Amino acid sequence: MNMILGRVYYTTLTMFCVLGLTGASSTASKTEDVELKIGIVQRFGDDTKEILQLEPTKGDRLRLNFQTSAGERSVTTDKPVRLEIAMQPLAKASAEERLVLGVFRTFEAAEDNANKWREKGIEVEIAQPDRWQVWAKRDMYSTPLLRRLLLQSLQATGRTTPFIETQVLKQVPIVTWKVGDKTYTSKSIKITSDKNLVRVKEGKKLDLQGNNNNPANNSTKETKKNTLNPDKARLFPGELFIQPNAYGTYTLVNQVELETYLRGVVPYEIGTNAPKSALEAQAIIARTYVLRNLHRFAVDNYQLCADTHCQVYFGLKGVAPSTDKAIAATRGMVLTYDNKLVDALYAASTGGVTASFSDVWNGDERPYLRPVIDSANNIWNLSAQPLADEKNFQAFINRKQGFNESEWQLFRWRRESSLEDIAKDLQKFLKVKKSPYAKFKQVRDMKVVERSMSGRILKLEVTTDIGSFQLNKDEVRSAFAAPISTLFYLQPINKGQPLLWGYAFVGGGMGHGVGLSQIGAQNLAKLGWSSAKILQFYYPSTQLQILNDKIKK
Repeated sequence: MNMILGRVYYTTLTMFCVLGLTGASSTASKTEDVELKIGIVQRFGDDTKEILQLEPTKGDRLRLNFQTSAGERSVTTDKPVRLEIAMQPLAKASAEERLVLGVFRTFEAAEDNANKWREKGIEVEIAQPDRWQVWAKRDMYSTPLLRRLLLQSLQATGRTTPFIETQVLKQVPIVTWKVGDKTYTSKSIKITSDKNLVRVKEGKKLDLQGNNNNPANNSTKETKKNTLNPDKARLFPGELFIQPNAYGTYTLVNQVELETYLRGVVPYEIGTNAPKSALEAQAIIARTYVLRNLHRFAVDNYQLCADTHCQVYFGLKGVAPSTDKAIAATRGMVLTYDNKLVDALYAASTGGVTASFSDVWNGDERPYLRPVIDSANNIWNLSAQPLADEKNFQAFINRKQGFNESEWQLFRWRRESSLEDIAKDLQKFLKVKKSPYAKFKQVRDMKVVERSMSGRILKLEVTTDIGSFQLNKDEVRSAFAAPISTLFYLQPINKGQPLLWGYAFVGGGMGHGVGLSQIGAQNLAKLGWSSAKILQFYYPSTQLQILNDKIKK
């Protein structure tokens, strides 16, 4: 169907859906909210010392519903509940395995790879056990024989990256907790409260006790260090669920309505002190982003994570009147292109020029994600001085004034790294990628081979003692610790010695640089720009609409 979410219903719109570029309207039609499932603790049980402590707010109580062999049970308490992991021995060891077709830094890269496999007739699914991975679909390739036949056929065509990951299990984690003098265990739990609020703390078993019972670590300093900090507790609205995931562990999922979810996103993504129109722009983009990305964690039976792989969501502890007003003023508003939700990517900083989608990832180009000089004034002509030219690019990076982000400390940066440190970073990256070049010992040379029109590195060549290879697009950011974007040039450093010591990475911006700059948006807002004008600047040719059932995903 064409609706972005089957469960979404809408009241009759009392205003024209497509808004003009005059700013966000406070009279936005009130739509019924969308219900989301957000993985707020994604792999509970990876560490058996991990603890989740759930607490009711003052005057409230928790209700835990769960399944037992005797049927459904429910326990209620006004005290904190500590969820722990116990290892349950299996009567017989079992082998868990999956055919991994690729490992990636970002979901966008994994999704593009998944689409390419599907075009070849291979059913796949996207997972995130640690880094993003593309798996051969488990229910399709359900036996060891089918997985190995597929692997052999791929290897016969020269593909070297797919591999089978196998784990022999003799025990499995199970969630355990205590209420009063009774101990309970379950693989799935629903947690609710009368006030629809639950406080969550994460820590280690010994953290919550205030010491680690190890005489070698019983100093006052260690005890203080290992005490769970109550200031880090998060307050979540809606319902919570402990549920199994695809990796043999558990996920704590928050089921929450969209507009309430945004109250826990906007303050952490752009801050509470940003100008009004920048906050409104962030609210619209965050709303659009979540609705377009509900499929990310289908393999784990929830929709989005709560960290920078999706959008930062810390619940209601950091809500503020300024961000709440921006969310309310833009209620239901989304950004569209050709009546479809845009791929609402955004970054902390663009470094002075936004990137095209294809500057960072493979896949279909997004016409509204294209290079834009991040300045309120006409200070650089990309057509006349394209940043694909190395000379132009270095002149651009060495220019610091006149941009929306000029006053930000990471707008321009220079970071030195020795050949030894560069080699360590590269080896680690290449091992994860299962590359044969991971066995190299020395880096002998590095050079930028190709840049995009926005100056982002498309190809970087590395020469080692066993040969040369290329890093493409966002791989460059994954492969080195020094650069915080792909908007940089390399400067060889000798340190007064005859031989090459290392390189300085000289660049600008932070993150992928695609779409809205959170720093730049705040500067434009200070100049009096409306939220609609800010969004039109960073996403050219797009439209603001009230969410409705005719907008396509």
